[in-house]
Amino acid sequence: MKELVVQVSFALYAALALGGAVWAVSARSLVRALLGLTVSLMGVAALYVLIAAPLMALMQILIYVGAVVVLIFFAIMLTRAQAEGQESGPRDLRRLLWAGAGALGVAGFLAAACLLHAPVVSRQAVEISPDELGQIFLGPYALGFEVISVVLFVAMAGAVLLTFQKRVGR
Repeated sequence: MKELVVQVSFALYAALALGGAVWAVSARSLVRALLGLTVSLMGVAALYVLIAAPLMALMQILIYVGAVVVLIFFAIMLTRAQAEGQESGPRDLRRLLWAGAGALGVAGFLAAACLLHAPVVSRQAVEISPDELGQIFLGPYALGFEVISVVLFVAMAGAVLLTFQKRVGR
């Protein structure tokens, strides 16, 4: 019975993540696409909870949903995107089919790579403390982490500068 609950939960959370992703890429409005991205990221956080990684789920929510999505939202609002539903032109069925074929190609490539190079699975979970996890992630990658934060700051500052220049009339 326990395995059935886990399998149903996985299917629900995976559907939530994939459904949000499809919503994000198919929405005509930038704000609705951002809402789809948020739903997808919350589905991924739920999958982390399912595999007994609550710290990763919390970091997913804090960093991606709490920071990156809010940063994108402010960038959309500051640059004053076009009115609701006018961001994209009319949909072309051929373009949608090519996009779907491309997505299936990438998914097939990733599935083949996963099947050919499957990792060794053990039934024993390894306990890692948050301190050790932080050392593993930030030890050799501290510079990359700092560079990413600077890039996000520059992106936000650029959005503010563009908005200010548009309002002044330059």
